[in-house]
Amino acid sequence: GFVVGHAGLYQALAMFAVAYFIIGMTVLSVCAIATNGALDAGGAYYMISRALGPEFGGSIGIMFFLANVCGSALYVLGLVEAVVDSFGIPPGQKVGTGVHVLPQSYWYELLYGTILLALCLVVCLVGASIYAKATFLIFLIVTGVLGTILVSFFATRPLGVPIRMPHLNSSETENGNFTGFSLATLRENLGGGYGVDYTTGQMMSFSSVFAVMFNGCTGIMAGSNMSGDLKRPSYSIPRGTISAVLFTYLVYNLLAFLMCATCNRTLLQKDYGFLRDISIFPPLVTVGIYAATLSAAMSNLIGASRILYALARDDLFGRALALAKKTSASGNPIMAVILSWLVVQLVLFSGKLNTIAGVVTTFFLLVYATVNLACLALEWASAPNFRPTFRYFTWHTCLLGIAGCCVMMFLISPVSASVSLGFLLLLLLALHYLSPSSTWGYISQALIFHQVRKYLLMLDVRKDHVKFWRPQMLLMVQNPRGSARLIDFVNDLKKSGLYVLGHVELLDLDTLPSDPLQPQQDSWLGLVDKLNVKAFVSLTLAPSVRHGVRQLLFTSGLGGMRPNTLVLGFYDDAAPQDGLAQHPAFTSAREELPLGFPPLRAPAAPKLLSPREYVGIVADALKMLRNVLLARQLESLDKAWELRRAASPPPSIHVWPVNLLRPDSARYADTCSLFLLQMACVLNMARAWRRARLRLFLCVEAGAMPHAQEDKLRQLLKDLRIQAQIQLVPWDAVVRLHWQAQRGPPGGPASAEGEEKEEEGASVNFPANATQVSDEYVRAANKMVLEQGPAPAVRFLYLPRPPADTSLYPLYLRQLELLTRGLGPTVLVHGVSAVTSTQL
Repeated sequence: GFVVGHAGLYQALAMFAVAYFIIGMTVLSVCAIATNGALDAGGAYYMISRALGPEFGGSIGIMFFLANVCGSALYVLGLVEAVVDSFGIPPGQKVGTGVHVLPQSYWYELLYGTILLALCLVVCLVGASIYAKATFLIFLIVTGVLGTILVSFFATRPLGVPIRMPHLNSSETENGNFTGFSLATLRENLGGGYGVDYTTGQMMSFSSVFAVMFNGCTGIMAGSNMSGDLKRPSYSIPRGTISAVLFTYLVYNLLAFLMCATCNRTLLQKDYGFLRDISIFPPLVTVGIYAATLSAAMSNLIGASRILYALARDDLFGRALALAKKTSASGNPIMAVILSWLVVQLVLFSGKLNTIAGVVTTFFLLVYATVNLACLALEWASAPNFRPTFRYFTWHTCLLGIAGCCVMMFLISPVSASVSLGFLLLLLLALHYLSPSSTWGYISQALIFHQVRKYLLMLDVRKDHVKFWRPQMLLMVQNPRGSARLIDFVNDLKKSGLYVLGHVELLDLDTLPSDPLQPQQDSWLGLVDKLNVKAFVSLTLAPSVRHGVRQLLFTSGLGGMRPNTLVLGFYDDAAPQDGLAQHPAFTSAREELPLGFPPLRAPAAPKLLSPREYVGIVADALKMLRNVLLARQLESLDKAWELRRAASPPPSIHVWPVNLLRPDSARYADTCSLFLLQMACVLNMARAWRRARLRLFLCVEAGAMPHAQEDKLRQLLKDLRIQAQIQLVPWDAVVRLHWQAQRGPPGGPASAEGEEKEEEGASVNFPANATQVSDEYVRAANKMVLEQGPAPAVRFLYLPRPPADTSLYPLYLRQLELLTRGLGPTVLVHGVSAVTSTQL
């Protein structure tokens, strides 16, 4: 009567259609999730938490608990209004007459509500079985009352109904009319006629009337809330919920039409108990109203307790809900029931039914939207195990349900909707950071997998362009205990690119009962988490380290995300040191130090690979067109100290873009030099290295127009948008040692022959004069680099190609060791691909 009296028949039918459209879409989602596996206690909370994960489940569980609590208070207040309307002393009278003996005031109505709520508490404390019997009895009573009301519309003759209206400390009487079936009455009630609600004194509107009406439709979750008490929830919930929705929709529409055709607007708006006045047996209507409202209050109270119990049992809120875990001998969560009753009692202090109707409706709509979101996520994830036996839903119905809930939330009360969403967001963030990890399965992982697969297929390597090049690193790690700082350093070098930690175990799977790498995987992933690096882990078995690195270079990554740069630690005789124990990530958690990794190799123990094999790995990577970085003494780099010290000048990065082992062919603009510049620039762009300054060293000889070379290099840096300080370094004395070893002056026959050999070597990508650099020259070059102070945080040097003759590999490695000896953290770089662009 309230809805039809204010909104009229047309708008009332529209409200029912909108409400049941939202409910219908949600019911389809509920049925789909309910038939996809075994349900436990918690209803909608259990569905959402197991589908969307603990963050969404816990936050929506709290919202759904509050919705049921407020809903229970709402129905108790409605029952109080009905009781006071039937038995209350009329306003203005001090002593009642006849059956009107109950005093009316805020505190008295609060007392009546407390008594009725205590009755609900007793039923819920006894257990679900007595509740089920009570609700079945109430169902029979309500069905009988409904039949009586339908007969009354036809059997009752037209009559006038006096309506007492409260007015300050007195009351006024207005007359409402039951006209019987009348076309004039129907026409009068077709359109809207919003007036003042006599219980709150507020002007009604479409949104406020819809908010009150929608609370009569929220019982669709009553069955799912009892999921833990049902014998076959996957069978009972779909059938019971769909039947209830269809039955109530038909009854609401039928009653709306009958009321509009027989009752004038005054009677509908100002007498919420008019059905009793027109009934052929008025006491039965009173009993039906009380029974239906009491049943709804108990349903919401027991639903709230089951949700609270499920939240407590899942330990999402820790000790805050520990008390709610306690149950009786029969399994009834009595403490959850008592706590829910206490919260409902607090809500009763609001006093008026329509005051909290908007809040309750907003909470329920938010829960319904999330149920639809859970079903939508499961459908979009396309997981093979999402096979509900209820198939009458699609992602379209889920999306429509979400849209309908969100639109109606903001139409009813933009403030309540915004506050509810803000509260939900706070709960999400709190649970994300504070709740323990769960084993329920995270739908986010399934959705991420689905999207990543789709975008990886779209990432076409044929459309790669140098403008969008980024380093994609494969760092080979023998034992993380000796490589913690190197792992951290390469993480700064990746520039949002792919980063893979590779490891080779020298074992033969034919001789093993099972894969030995699977137990190690968790240790490596735990290391990645503790070091806070954005890296994947790739482990392999191989007969040698060289074969293992080949495997990883061939197989790591997918599609357009494959490593283009191989990073190796330097091969020298330095004893490995356990840097993991001193790493900041482990200093506060010593008990987690082992992580399942073996102790480091003893200084006297043999290495896993020979110098020849090590250089062979470098040569293999270059043949496969991978860039190569060799990192020496990176474990001595204390990045935190270098970059946060208050000393002036700020820390620097030294860049030597010339091949110091090939002074006769030194150039600054070849592919390798440009790649070296790019890597130094990428490091400088990392957040932790932005305070550092790039220093670029230009080696010049007397009479070679050094300023012209400097201007040319400065223009190159400008074109590449690289900010660096250029420093000229005279190296005549160093180069002279090289020419003396060559036994000929520059420009002579020997030099021309060398250049011819160089061109020939370039065509096969191997230098032809690897043996022509003397140790004396290399030591001089090392001294020249070392003298350029102050000492930098890290140095980037040019890495020449390995010689074509594999017998020269040990000599090549010895020259690299001499060149970088005592330089501190140093990265030798060789690039094979164009990585810089001057175009927009």
